[in-house]
Amino acid sequence: MAADAASHISQGALNAIFNSGDDPSSVVSQPVLQCVQIKPLAGQQGAPERYRVVFSDILNFVQSMLATQANYVVHEGKLKKGCFVRLKSFQANSVKGKRIIIVLDLDVLEELGECEKLGEPKALDFKTEEDVKPQSTTISSNGFYGSKPPQQQQQPQQQSLPSRTNAATSAAHANIYPIEALSPYAHKWTIKARCTNKSDIKTWHNKNGEGKLFSVNLLDDSGEIRGTGFNDQCDALFDLFQEGSVYYITSPCKVQLAKKQFTNLNNDYELTFERDTSVEKAEEQDGVPQVRFNFTSIGDLQTVEKDTTIDTIGILKEVGETNQITSKTTSKPYDKRELTLVDATNYSVRLTIWGNTATSFDVQPESVIAFKGVKVSDFGGRSLSLLSSGSMTVDPDIDEAHKLKGWYDAQGRTDTFASHASMSGSMGAAGGRSDPNKTILQVKEENLGMSETTDYFTTKATIIYVKQDNVAYPACLSEGCNKKVVEVDPGQWRCEKCDKTHPKPEYRYIMSVNVSDHTGQLWLSCFDDVGRQIMGTSADLLMDLKENDEKAAGDSFQEANCKTWVFKCRAKMDNFQDQQRVRYQVTGASPLNYPGECSKLMEMLKLYN
Repeated sequence: MAADAASHISQGALNAIFNSGDDPSSVVSQPVLQCVQIKPLAGQQGAPERYRVVFSDILNFVQSMLATQANYVVHEGKLKKGCFVRLKSFQANSVKGKRIIIVLDLDVLEELGECEKLGEPKALDFKTEEDVKPQSTTISSNGFYGSKPPQQQQQPQQQSLPSRTNAATSAAHANIYPIEALSPYAHKWTIKARCTNKSDIKTWHNKNGEGKLFSVNLLDDSGEIRGTGFNDQCDALFDLFQEGSVYYITSPCKVQLAKKQFTNLNNDYELTFERDTSVEKAEEQDGVPQVRFNFTSIGDLQTVEKDTTIDTIGILKEVGETNQITSKTTSKPYDKRELTLVDATNYSVRLTIWGNTATSFDVQPESVIAFKGVKVSDFGGRSLSLLSSGSMTVDPDIDEAHKLKGWYDAQGRTDTFASHASMSGSMGAAGGRSDPNKTILQVKEENLGMSETTDYFTTKATIIYVKQDNVAYPACLSEGCNKKVVEVDPGQWRCEKCDKTHPKPEYRYIMSVNVSDHTGQLWLSCFDDVGRQIMGTSADLLMDLKENDEKAAGDSFQEANCKTWVFKCRAKMDNFQDQQRVRYQVTGASPLNYPGECSKLMEMLKLYN
């Protein structure tokens, strides 16, 4: 088996990729390599998974990184140590001073099996930058590493080589980086990316002065990143960027940690355009994807956390009138319009669009609309709101849209649709999902939460103890943040995420409660919304009581005991102090609906007949 596999490996391919020099014809467009190591990379909390892989061609080995769209080969258990792969699309680059391969697409050759490391591959020796002439580092099934500078393009050996860029562009933009490889440690880079969204110019006024900014979403084969121009760069670049066009963007350009409250893109970093940042519209507009979606179906919205940013696609069922509301915080008027979307899950959802998007909306009902960057709200069960950084595409030419249109024409037009709002109304505050009712004994005996997937259930139980230690934490006052703040000086509470200091925090519940029914006891974790219901007061007031009147605070905890609730829970495996345990988190709670409980009991009694 090993000898057969070795015969398939593209020996010398790694050296050719990085050190082809004057002989780019030696590069294999889709090399076959062996995976000799794979491990996950540590990242920010909530950031997408990243994997480092070491590939060998028997003679040499090189460090590689999987682009996030290629993670599926790990998730599906296909990419393992010792297996063999064919790289279909990849880019060679220097990141943090090291030469690596960014793998955009690959096939695992399962027919070759798995075996121990073949040969004794050595670390690849790289030519110095002085020895290597400028050359494009973009490699895919239709382009090779090492496109020659223009004066050498006329050599006969180059005539048959396909290339992503023409000769002039290849020389002018030699070191094309994939967006996914950008980091604060990358220098002298150029990205080739499509502008998929451009914001309006926004202004701000505060005690530090005033200014203006705009932002763009940039997309290439490897991922997306947000770029922002302030003040002078706003004036210089706003008219240059047009949605749908492709640009070369060249450093110097600041790469920094992304402010997640301002972006809906799946990237740890974002760009800030500087005075000397070069932005040039590309002559060739193809070779870069139009837009990338990661759709969540309307029926699955109940599994999505409140305030999460998602993409969704649906049939436009109804279009509401334009209304104007006044912001409570700024007193400014805002135009809004509500749309109703449906999909093949037979669910409908209300989606709100704002501003110019709302007033200029002119899409016919029964069209397919794909939304990128919508925020999930729990108002009315589940509803959606299009963010200012989001976008919508009418009747996109993608498989999901064609399937949805085919379903609607065949049967969807006459179907009836359930709404998340109607489900939450029928199930009370804990509602929104028809999760199975379980006793505490059933939860434990059925090992809910022990599998790789999250389990959801509803249980009726009575609170017998509320843990009083660490019942709340000091949270940031910025809208939508809720991160923990630290008191750096008296009256100075700092939020690292927002980079702001507040005179005081807003306390939010993180309660642990012990509940019981006739079959057993269970510890549940509750966040602020449920904590307010259980305690009957805000965490701010409770912490004030604990500080100034311990007896009154103790009475509040005692008052919460011996009350029965219907808890809507999710069970998921968690790691705590190097030990695995199941965590039961309450996503909603409602007091007993006595008529409803009586009806359930009557239905159960009928079963005995």
